[in-house]
Amino acid sequence: MKQLPKRILSIDVLRAITMFLMIFVNDVAGVDRIPKWIEHTAADFDGMGFSDIIFPAFLFIVGLSLPFAIQGRIKKGDSYLSIVAYIVLRALALIVMGFFHVNMESYNGESAVLSYPVFMIVLTVGFFLIWLDYPTQFAKTWKYTLITIGVLIVATMAYLYKGGSAEHPKGMEPEWWGILGIIGWAYLFAALVYLITKGKMAFLLPAFILFALINVTTHMDLLHVDLWMIGDASSITLMLGGAVISTLYTVLISKGKDKTLWLSLAASGVLAILFGFIIRPYAGGISKIYATPAWVFICMGITILVFELLVYVIDIKDKKNWFSLIKPAGTSTLTCYLIPYILYSLFSLIDFNYPHYFNYGIGGIIRSFFIAFLVIRIVAFMEKKSIRLKV
Repeated sequence: MKQLPKRILSIDVLRAITMFLMIFVNDVAGVDRIPKWIEHTAADFDGMGFSDIIFPAFLFIVGLSLPFAIQGRIKKGDSYLSIVAYIVLRALALIVMGFFHVNMESYNGESAVLSYPVFMIVLTVGFFLIWLDYPTQFAKTWKYTLITIGVLIVATMAYLYKGGSAEHPKGMEPEWWGILGIIGWAYLFAALVYLITKGKMAFLLPAFILFALINVTTHMDLLHVDLWMIGDASSITLMLGGAVISTLYTVLISKGKDKTLWLSLAASGVLAILFGFIIRPYAGGISKIYATPAWVFICMGITILVFELLVYVIDIKDKKNWFSLIKPAGTSTLTCYLIPYILYSLFSLIDFNYPHYFNYGIGGIIRSFFIAFLVIRIVAFMEKKSIRLKV
């Protein structure tokens, strides 16, 4: 039996590439006159652009990592209840951050005490104080003091928040959950499912199929049941898909069935894409905004095939140095996601504007790639100073 690596580097690299591209597509959304294939597609358009692939890929990658995190805790001897608590607290952290970010979309800086950029910087500092990966040698008294300060900051920001308009003011309320919130809810259900099934493929695969059927039947207008936060199960399907693939990887590699692994990954990717196109006419077409089954499975299939390629390049050919410049995006991913909120807020405070050439076309695309690299290099510096988030 082969000795499995404690950490599959190809997953880290795939996460780093996806996070880099997420920063890029978020920034390039503010660039004019770029090719349509780069942009997000409209909700009612049957199709998708490059930007529509990134978020589902990230959900799938969370699923890829999920079995290793939970199995690691099981091997350490953690109790069932402590693992459940770990899952719930991790999900809650993402849901809380996503909840704040969604409400910031309707923040009224004119009627609020703090301007938008100041509010966002202070809020993000609060997030860091709460969920910082404090070094083990850090004094516990200082750690819990800083966490308490962070909680007080976030609570104060919730109290000071002003949303809506002068005529129709509103406080914080859930409209949708934001990127982090969606990841948090999907993680809650996917991780609990994995724990309940004990990671056994005989139970995990049917669970994945069940959530996929919820997604399909919902969009075929066959299911009319309110499933609370499960919704149409699109995000959970993507995440459990990742958990199934990494479990398959573990099982086959442990048995020395390398050839079977390559064939299984290729077949899974191709079949997912084919299923997406087959279901497309019957379940709402391809739409990221509506999270249709075609979008879910086509994106899942693409991500599986990219993962297979990276397994070969990184885990077999050991070419991890090719991606060293963006490595922090795979190891400090949440930090990478939050840093742009501070960066853009600082740009706003100093009234920074890009030269005109960098606001449209090729110049704007170059700018967005630069911003993505800049964020990752900032995070690389923070990693050296042991400043990174961990949830």
